[in-house]
Amino acid sequence: MKTFSWFLLSLILACSGNSGTELSYSELDEAEELVVEDLAISSPSPRFEVQQKREQKIIKESYLRFETKDLEKTYQDIIRFTNENGGYIQSDESGKGYREHNRTMVIRIPTSNFQKTIDAISADVAYFDTKRITSKDVTEEFIDLEARLKAKKTLENRYLELLDKAKTVKEILEIEKELSSIREEIEAREGRLKYLQDRVSYSSLTISFYKRSSESGITVSYGSKMLNALKSGFNGLSYFFLGLLNIWPFILILIFGVYVIRRKYFKKSKK
Repeated sequence: MKTFSWFLLSLILACSGNSGTELSYSELDEAEELVVEDLAISSPSPRFEVQQKREQKIIKESYLRFETKDLEKTYQDIIRFTNENGGYIQSDESGKGYREHNRTMVIRIPTSNFQKTIDAISADVAYFDTKRITSKDVTEEFIDLEARLKAKKTLENRYLELLDKAKTVKEILEIEKELSSIREEIEAREGRLKYLQDRVSYSSLTISFYKRSSESGITVSYGSKMLNALKSGFNGLSYFFLGLLNIWPFILILIFGVYVIRRKYFKKSKK
């Protein structure tokens, strides 16, 4: 099967060169599919490889949230545990919420020391608000990426060999275009593999801890309250006069009506 697919790929280029026509994209795609299929058939089953040769690829993550009596001591303890277990601090954020001071750290720990680090942090914690540990098996994705990467690299080498044999400018441009597309896919898969390997090798621990505060917030003085009351009263009076201005026609009609009624009343009284 390998010989046939390689022969077919070479034959396509040879025939196109002899006929003086440009390479067909559909023909190249068909040859590429045959090469990938050929590699898949000749390679061992991914599941068989997992069982026989590979250890599982597990991504482990954890989230811990708890209260502490001493923020600084807890912070220094976490740094010490991280250094002792060969990890590093990825991010560190502190802040102040409602009646509490808090700090959130994200640390990366070698997977072999993941549980050991969690146990060390948990030793001084009486109660966890949240304690979550997750594991994700990415072994199958790992195997699939490596198989596809191997196929693409093999295909790249074969296109390079065909490029050396190309005779016309059109053939060279078409093969280089295919090579560019293949190399983009190779880089994407290599990047994904590198990312997964990093996540597998170093587990992530997000640790959020806080200390309750007895502060009740900012106290407003009595003088400030009086000033605010005066401002509120002045604003209310302003809104009242503005409202009167909006209905001034009705006020004029009302005044005129009262005047007419009073005048008639006085005339009747004189009689």
